[in-house]
Amino acid sequence: MRLIALAAVAAAAFSAPAFAGTPASAKMDHHGHAAMTQTDIVDTAVAAGQFGTLVAAVQAAGLVDTLKGEGPFTVFAPLDSAFAALPAGEVERLLLPENQAELASLLTYHVVPGRVTSDQLAGQTLSVETVQGSMLAIDATDGVRVGNANVVQADILTSNGVIHVVDQVIIPAG
Repeated sequence: MRLIALAAVAAAAFSAPAFAGTPASAKMDHHGHAAMTQTDIVDTAVAAGQFGTLVAAVQAAGLVDTLKGEGPFTVFAPLDSAFAALPAGEVERLLLPENQAELASLLTYHVVPGRVTSDQLAGQTLSVETVQGSMLAIDATDGVRVGNANVVQADILTSNGVIHVVDQVIIPAG
């Protein structure tokens, strides 16, 4: 059973340097972005080494199989430092089994259906529906802001989507 329903919407981020975790031997496309690999979103995040909290949260929320699925997905992935900036004890609270639904909701707010790269919507301001179901504001007119976060690295292409690294956990409005 699918944990999430997909909607036909898109999101994007502005061009930024290739993913820091990309091996030197990785092929680059004509834009200087890491070329698509056979590695999925979850395995790419694990290999990067800067998403330990995100990976632990995806596991605790029961979303591993979904994010290893066919997709495609566009994921705004918070760095470990983004999770560390949350109020004291918040990450630990979210990781408790009784908070699995809340954690899954927060994480799926960082995901939009489709594979959208930065050059597709650069210069635009829009609102997109997340997999969680709420709308997320994206402003790619001067750098890129996604909700309350800045995209710090864009266009990490995976076998089932694209990852854009953000500097903050994106908190749904309301």
